[in-house]
Amino acid sequence: MGVHDLGKRAATKKQSKLVTEPTVFFREEVTKALVNQKVTVDPNTEFYLVDLLMRFMSTDNLFASDEKGGKREEVLALLMGEALATTDVSVKQRSLRRLGDISLYTAGFFQDSLARKVVDVDYYIGMGRSAYGSLATTGLDLFFQKVFMDLSQHFHRFVDVLCEVSESSGTKDPKNILRLYELWLKTRSERAEKTLKEAGIIPNKLVKPDWQ
Repeated sequence: MGVHDLGKRAATKKQSKLVTEPTVFFREEVTKALVNQKVTVDPNTEFYLVDLLMRFMSTDNLFASDEKGGKREEVLALLMGEALATTDVSVKQRSLRRLGDISLYTAGFFQDSLARKVVDVDYYIGMGRSAYGSLATTGLDLFFQKVFMDLSQHFHRFVDVLCEVSESSGTKDPKNILRLYELWLKTRSERAEKTLKEAGIIPNKLVKPDWQ
């Protein structure tokens, strides 16, 4: 058996674990990614990240249902508008949480596809950070206040964490170096910077990211 065959067997075993033991798989992958990215996080926030991955394991949950039972992509600005317009606290909390969750998951798992859209990853980072920050101030109990404030303050770091989980689970191809540099310019991703340096490219830190 060659090295290639061993690699295929290991990949198949990991994919099997993803299907049969998703909670265990995601918990292990999130923990490993947090260590690799040197992100110190409250255990409750780590649990939230695992739960997020579980909820979006079916990509149908990324989309809203229409009157005919079909699926449509939700417009983030409309979710934010709904949250700002309503006086119903439960509706506001639900809209802000969904906005934050979709933004975080999409920015982490689908960065490459965002390159082909009108809006880019920095838009999702800005919307997600704002949504979680606003959610933390809507009268939630202390437990959730801390979780959502943590998600807001370190949003771009958690994008890196989910990106690593995505690659580990085999859901995306290696990044184009130019695209990776564009991502670093927008987000100051430490993970992207490390990969760029390994490729012999030293990012210019004098250029400020859009979210600062």
